[in-house]
Amino acid sequence: MNVIPPKDSATPEQVATASPSVEPMKRPERPPARAAKLRRRHYGLMISFLLIVVIPLSVVVFYLLAVAKDQYGSFTGFTVRQEEGGSASSLLGGLASLTGATGSSDGDILYKFILSQALIQEVDDNIGLREHYGAFWQEDPIFALKPGASIEDMEQYWSRVVRVAYDQSSGLTEMRVQAFTPEKAREVATEILRLSQDMINALNEQAREDAMRYARSDLEEAVARLKASREGLTKFRSSNQIVDPESDIQGRMGVMNNLQQQLAQALIDLDLLAGTSSESDPRTRQAERLIEVIRARITSEREQLSSTGTQDGGTGDDYPRLIAEYEGLVVDREFAEENYRAALAALDLARANAQRQSRYLATYIAPTQAQTSEYPRHGVIIGMTTLFLLLGWSIMALVYYSVRDRS
Repeated sequence: MNVIPPKDSATPEQVATASPSVEPMKRPERPPARAAKLRRRHYGLMISFLLIVVIPLSVVVFYLLAVAKDQYGSFTGFTVRQEEGGSASSLLGGLASLTGATGSSDGDILYKFILSQALIQEVDDNIGLREHYGAFWQEDPIFALKPGASIEDMEQYWSRVVRVAYDQSSGLTEMRVQAFTPEKAREVATEILRLSQDMINALNEQAREDAMRYARSDLEEAVARLKASREGLTKFRSSNQIVDPESDIQGRMGVMNNLQQQLAQALIDLDLLAGTSSESDPRTRQAERLIEVIRARITSEREQLSSTGTQDGGTGDDYPRLIAEYEGLVVDREFAEENYRAALAALDLARANAQRQSRYLATYIAPTQAQTSEYPRHGVIIGMTTLFLLLGWSIMALVYYSVRDRS
């Protein structure tokens, strides 16, 4: 009887004879990678990089370092100062607004003036901008002014050589002027400051003239109104033959009170006669007649208080209307007098302000004279040119490959 040994005790030879042989799978062998070669598109990229980036950048560098003329800068700083209201304006208070004070910013006006054609033309007439900036046109046509330039061309060129920075919060203005010589740069900056001061003086003079003109006009209107109100009051008094209706009423009320007292006394006298005499007594009839006359006079006076009769030389107008008209005329006269006093005070204030300079140009940094050339800024121009050329070339390359992959 054969005994089969357990699997764990089987020999390698038995295992080899008992199970069929299994060969391991072999991976297919890849051919070795070929060396990278430049293709046509690579040559196209290199040529485009050379044409778009390298050559233009080389031209810019060569021009800046070999052709461009050195420029010098002159720096200055200034601000427009305005005097605050003095004692006169503080005493008159709100009357200061009648002098025509401007609410616009003088710094904004000065900023626009420095960049205006009027200033450019005046500076050119005084110190010759075209002659200086156009003298190097043959040698440096990029940074120089072309000969025979128009005022529009000069305005465009002015923004390149004159840079103005204005801070509205503080009112400070800083200006840098470029020129081909340090003396010329300082001369241009000094001339700009002088013309700016002249412009501020012109604003002062115009403000003074406006203030005085407005003040005189207001005073003339106030005088005319005061004359009209007084003439109206005089006409009222002459036409109604009453100087003061209130005083006239008080006088008539005094007459009424006197008549009332006389009527009371006459009634008392009549009562006394009635107790001691008969009705046919002449004294009784006389007392009754006196009472009738006094009552008639009282009635007449009361009628006159409501209507002025023709027997008094009046016009027949009632007293309430006369009093209302008179009070209106008095109010007009008082208002005209107040307006007249205010116009006089405004004229005095305008005259006081006109005697002093309310605005002036304060220069806190005088125009400097450079010792070394700072312009044109080679590093900045070369760096910006390199950046924009690389960006342009990269965008064109990306667009080219995007179109090529989609086709």
